[in-house]
Amino acid sequence: METRYIWQVALQQSAVDLNCDVKDLLAGENRVVLSAANSGARKYLHLPQECHLVSYGSNIVAAVREDVKPAVENYLQRCSAAHGFETPGIHVLDRLLQPYGLQTCFMAEYFLPDVEKVRALPCRYEMRLLHQADFAELYLPKWSNALCADRRHLDVLGMGAYEGDMLVGLAACSADGEEMWQIGVDVLPAYRRQGIASALTSRLALEIMQRGKVPFYCAAWCNVASARNAVRCGFRPAWVELSARDMAFVAEMNQ
Repeated sequence: METRYIWQVALQQSAVDLNCDVKDLLAGENRVVLSAANSGARKYLHLPQECHLVSYGSNIVAAVREDVKPAVENYLQRCSAAHGFETPGIHVLDRLLQPYGLQTCFMAEYFLPDVEKVRALPCRYEMRLLHQADFAELYLPKWSNALCADRRHLDVLGMGAYEGDMLVGLAACSADGEEMWQIGVDVLPAYRRQGIASALTSRLALEIMQRGKVPFYCAAWCNVASARNAVRCGFRPAWVELSARDMAFVAEMNQ
C-alpha cells in the first residue's frame, strides 16, 4: 500500500461524505454543495447534514442543507482555508447560522499514515491481536475511545496490551467506510506515559493495512496528547472538519 493511494482513498471518501467531487476538495477556491444521504458515507455521519466544512488545505468545501447555503456562501467568501476554522471566523459563522437554529459543534483533525514512517513501536507489555468476538465484555467507559457501544457491529479489529491477564491498554478500529477503518485508543490512567498508546496504535495500523484497508485517526483540536500519539506512530495531518448542529443538541452536550 502506497501513501499516494491512501490519500486517494481518503479524498474519495470525503467526496462521498460531502456529496461533491474529489476535484472540489483540491480546488483553489471554497465551494458549497448540498448535503445528501449516501450509503457509501462514513457510518457515523448523520446525513444529510445541516452544515459540515472540510479542508484538505487548499480550500474549504461545505456540505449544507439548502436553506443554509446562502449564509455559508457568505462566510466562505470572507475566509481562506488557513483561517476559516479559526475562532474569530467561527464567531462570524455562528452569527450567520443563528437564524437557522444552528451552532458550530464538532471540530476535529484527521490523520493518515505515511507508509514509510509507520512501524511497530516497542512496548514492555504483552501485545495481543483481538477480534470482534473479544470485545463483548469491553464496552465500558474506560475503553470508550477505542470501542463504540452504539455501533459495536463496526468494531472489527483491535490490539490489546496486557499485564498478566489484565488489559491495560486497548486500540481498536471501526469499519466506518468500505475502504477506511478508524482507530481509537485508551490506556488506563496508571499505565499512561509509557508508550503503550503508540505501540498499540502503530501495530493496529499495520494490521489494518495488511488487510488492504486504510487506517485513519481522529483527534479533537485541543487533544494534544492524541495528536502527538498519531505523529509518533507515523501518521500525518491530512484534513480538518467543522460541523454545526441544532442549538438544542449543542446545549444538551454542554449539560
